Amino acid sequence: MTVRTRVAPSPTGDPHVGTAYIALFNRVFAHQHGGQFILRIEDTDQVRSTPESEAMILDSLRWMGLTWDEGPDVGGPHGPYRQSERSVIYREHADLLVQMGHAFHCYRTPEELDALRQQKIASGNQTALKPSELALPADEVARRKAAGAPYVIRMQVPEEGKCPIDDMLRGVIELDWAQVDAQVLMKSDGMPTYHLANVVDDHLMQITHVLRGEEWINSAPKHKLLYQYFGWEMPKLCHMPLLRNPDKSKLSKRKNPTSINYYRRMGFLPEALVNYLGRMGWSMPDEREKFSLQEMQAHFDLMRVSLGGPVFDIAKLSWLNGLWIRESLTVEQLAQKFQEWAFNESYLTQILPLIQKRLEVLSDVVKLADFFVAGQVELNATDLQTGKLEPDQTRKILQYSLWRFEEQRSWNRDAINTALSALSTSMGIKLKDFMLPLFVAVSGRQSAPSIMDAMAIIGSDMTRARLRHALDLLGGPSKKETKEWEKEYRGFNQPDAPENG
Repeated sequence: MTVRTRVAPSPTGDPHVGTAYIALFNRVFAHQHGGQFILRIEDTDQVRSTPESEAMILDSLRWMGLTWDEGPDVGGPHGPYRQSERSVIYREHADLLVQMGHAFHCYRTPEELDALRQQKIASGNQTALKPSELALPADEVARRKAAGAPYVIRMQVPEEGKCPIDDMLRGVIELDWAQVDAQVLMKSDGMPTYHLANVVDDHLMQITHVLRGEEWINSAPKHKLLYQYFGWEMPKLCHMPLLRNPDKSKLSKRKNPTSINYYRRMGFLPEALVNYLGRMGWSMPDEREKFSLQEMQAHFDLMRVSLGGPVFDIAKLSWLNGLWIRESLTVEQLAQKFQEWAFNESYLTQILPLIQKRLEVLSDVVKLADFFVAGQVELNATDLQTGKLEPDQTRKILQYSLWRFEEQRSWNRDAINTALSALSTSMGIKLKDFMLPLFVAVSGRQSAPSIMDAMAIIGSDMTRARLRHALDLLGGPSKKETKEWEKEYRGFNQPDAPENG
């Protein structure tokens, strides 16, 4: 048997370190066994998926050295490797399940589904919605079908009993069928859900081992059932421990920078980031902390993965990065790293137009553009309390901007301008006054080139990290304030961010 593994990121935002973590272990496992590692793009969410995000995912994984043997850019015998290009395949398999009686057309409206769920809650029944509860009388189904009513395709699932799942790390896990809903397989827009597309693609792409995050354990019964319905052999499952924040919560962009782009922009070496992710729940046989991708592959043993939630600690990553800089780079290699990081033509040609009119001597670039290559800028609370704004207004501007940027689909000057202009209008604050605390938070100064251009250049995760740092200096919202602010924020009419052009 040829070992084949895959990683399947969704192109709906910045490339996540969690994606790199899962990609690393899949690549190492496959290549150690002389197999292939496949990259598949799960872009069935047509509203949130963007070509820009896909390009960033491919670029960031390549930067880390986590290359793949088959994928949307390199091709392969099992393409296409974008799910949006495989819709006919999914429809055929969904229709086959209906024909075999393993799935059904569900004409229930969102209002009816909400009512069914509320009835279960009111009765104290915490089980999932089952096919028997979703069924409509045959004449009503015929009426809705004749009227062209929208429908989804749902899978048949058992209503009781246990489903044993064999996990490579955990052994056999028993999950209760009562908690498994009649999963939607095909949405009303004709696109598949993750569950159908994942199973069909893994089978057709001959995936033998699925190493994925432990958050997918509860979905495993649905996937096992689909394999049984189709009469296919299921890949071996291995659910990796999730990366955690220092407080043990799931790693999230609201508490930690999660974008690979952020760590790249900060000046972390790709070798060090791969090394650090390799230490997340796994260790070398000799327990050494510094090792290369090649060394990890040579000594990898999946059974050495610990199920304790690995903590993603930026201080520890910085320490490890320092070791790589001091111990593994010659002066010439270090100079090359600096050039690749920020002092390259591509990055400089974005910055120089913003400062050229202010230059008198070349050395002025240090004071005019230092924040483009800095990590966190130096700030104190008094720097942020300027202009006509009340302290709570400044805090709200920083928090609301953070929330808006977390939802941002496209990241360019026009999209940023549209988002912030709409926020300033909704808050009843003139844009000039609204922008001042953002200006200081991002640049660390009162005077600098266009801050919206600067945000676009330094990237979304670096921008959010600086806004979060500024908010922390002023004191973030209390629990009570957070509820009040979220209610107010959700009441604003937020525009759709324009696409990149």
